[in-house]
Amino acid sequence: MSQRSTQHHEHSTAGAYVHRGEEFTRDTTYIEDRIVRDPASASVAEGARAWPVEPGRYRLVAARACPWANRTLIVRRLLGLEDVLSVGLPGPVHDARSWTFDLDPDGRDPVLGIERLQEAYVARFPDYPRGITVPAIVEIGTGQVVTNDFAQITEDLAKEWTAFHREGAPDLWPAGVEDEMREVMHRVYTEVNNGVYRCGFAGSQQAYEKAYERLWSAMDWLEERLGTRRYLMGEHITEADVRLFTTLVRFDPVYHSHFKCSRQKLTEMPHLWGYARDLFRTPGFGDTVDFVQIKEHYYVVHEDINPSQIVPVGPDLGNWLAEHGREALGGSPFGDGTGPGPVRPGERVERAHTPLPA
Repeated sequence: MSQRSTQHHEHSTAGAYVHRGEEFTRDTTYIEDRIVRDPASASVAEGARAWPVEPGRYRLVAARACPWANRTLIVRRLLGLEDVLSVGLPGPVHDARSWTFDLDPDGRDPVLGIERLQEAYVARFPDYPRGITVPAIVEIGTGQVVTNDFAQITEDLAKEWTAFHREGAPDLWPAGVEDEMREVMHRVYTEVNNGVYRCGFAGSQQAYEKAYERLWSAMDWLEERLGTRRYLMGEHITEADVRLFTTLVRFDPVYHSHFKCSRQKLTEMPHLWGYARDLFRTPGFGDTVDFVQIKEHYYVVHEDINPSQIVPVGPDLGNWLAEHGREALGGSPFGDGTGPGPVRPGERVERAHTPLPA
């Protein structure tokens, strides 16, 4: 089959993904600056900068529609960082230039005062050549982007912002399992988080079938793993669960049909489906999920996959609240800690956009 010469640029997720030839490849070049407790001793990539952790200095920009940004919303809430790291929430769709703050009054972020996230990127890098991605952390005083390195952002929130964690915050990176956790997260990222996109943006039948086999091999591995343990790393939630959850919660509403990941629905995989519902009903997970924005984003923005831009009415989401029975495996979500308190009024998902009770 002949090679395609077209390229597909999508600014919706962390790392604009690029469709070159037959196989989907994600651009994984990020702004690798970090926000840390001690910039003088921090390890950063060559050419990157270490910024100090300071309450109120930064704003997290994270669209609810994006799975990579959804991770940061979950971790920020689990750790209780709402008072020290404010959040800006772009709407679910964007144009070729940037995410926009169309849900805010006058279409501007109320803290940064900008209409487009692009403004924060070019404020620091006037000729920024890559996709304008979320999540991004912006320095409020200068209006300049600090970092969009989604994986490092959540790890640093867990490890470097500890002085500002709420009492009872969970340990999302337990030292005893960190090495294994990194291996699990790597496989989840390459085969599942990114695997659904590899299916959806495949440029040939051969590339699609190869991506499909990789995805479902990993899904079968997860189904088996979760048959004997409540969470990916054992008895309590870790960042590994956060990273898997944001793909699973989008699987049936989007990836199964839109990205042609259609061997099975999540609801047809007993352990993964029970696990996903267990997390969904855990404070900090489901209360960050906006199904309406998720569906609107994928089905409207991806015009090359869905030219009509028609957003499906289904599936029925009431089953997310069905009993999951995962307690029988033992363990508890927060270990010796406690769950986060109620969602802040300005950050609640609209009642009509989630099956969770008000």
